[in-house]
Amino acid sequence: MCSTLTSFFKKFQPYKIHPVDRAAYLNKQIDVERHIVFSIVSHGQLRLIKNLLCDLRRLNFLNLTIILTINIPEDESCLVEFTDLSLVTIRNSQAKGFGENHNQAFEKVNCAYFVIVNPDIRLQDFSMDLMFAPFVSPTVGAVAPKVLAPGGGTEDSVRRYPTIGRLLKRVVLRRREADYAIPDQLLQVDWAAGMFVVFRSRAFEAVGGFDTRYFMYMEDADVCRRLKLNGWQTILQPATSVIHDAQRASRKSLRHLRWHLASAIRFLCFSPKQTSSAERPESVSV
Repeated sequence: MCSTLTSFFKKFQPYKIHPVDRAAYLNKQIDVERHIVFSIVSHGQLRLIKNLLCDLRRLNFLNLTIILTINIPEDESCLVEFTDLSLVTIRNSQAKGFGENHNQAFEKVNCAYFVIVNPDIRLQDFSMDLMFAPFVSPTVGAVAPKVLAPGGGTEDSVRRYPTIGRLLKRVVLRRREADYAIPDQLLQVDWAAGMFVVFRSRAFEAVGGFDTRYFMYMEDADVCRRLKLNGWQTILQPATSVIHDAQRASRKSLRHLRWHLASAIRFLCFSPKQTSSAERPESVSV
C-alpha cells in the first residue's frame, strides 16, 4: 500500500482507498502518535464546544493538546468536566479574527500536525488514522475530511479558487452546486473550508499561517492558495468524515456579510502574502 500511495502522489493518479493500519504508517516512518494540536475558537459557543470535547475524549487520541481560545467573555463552568483532557485555554482581552486566533494557538506549542476545528463540528465516525494517510507524501501540506450535514448530505467543503464569475453565480444566481464530485479516493483540491483541516505544521509555518488581513472568511482559501504556490498540496480524504452543523452568519448578519465581501475583494484583487525563504516540500523529511 505504501508504494501505491507514493506512486499516486508522484504521478497524480488516483488509487483505490484501502483500510489504513498503524503498521503501514510505521513502516513509512510516519509516527501516528506525534504531537497533534486541535485549535478551537469560541465566540460565545462553549455549548457547542462541549459536545466536540466529548467526542475528543471518546476518541482518546494520544499526544493530543487542545487549545481553546475564548474570543469573548462567556460562562466557562462547563469546562470543569474536562480536566482529564490536555486542554489549554487562551482568553483574549479583545476579540480577534479567525486567522489571528488560530495563528496565536499555533505559536503556543510545537506540534507535528495542527488541526483547525469549528465549534459546530462533531466527530461521530471519524478516524485520525485515515486523516494521516495522505501525509505519506512529503508534498502534502493540508488534509480535509468529507463534511456531512446533520441530515447526512455531503457539504461542498472543498472548492475551486473563487473567481468573480463563480462568486456571482453563487451569490446572484443562487447556484450553489459543488465544485467537485466527492469520489471514494483521495482528491487534490484547490482549497478546503476551514471548518476542519489538518495541516502539516512545517507547511503551515512555511507559508506564515493565516493572513490576518482577513478578519473572517476566505482566509482558508488564501492559505491553501499560498500552500500551492509554495509546492504543497491540499487533499480531500473522503474515507472519513465529520458532521458540520453549519452556522452561516454571513447569510443572517449584515456585519458578517460585509466581512465576507471585504475578504472576497481582497482575495480577488490583491496578491497573496509573501513569506521570505518559505520552506518548500522538497526539503521536508517525513
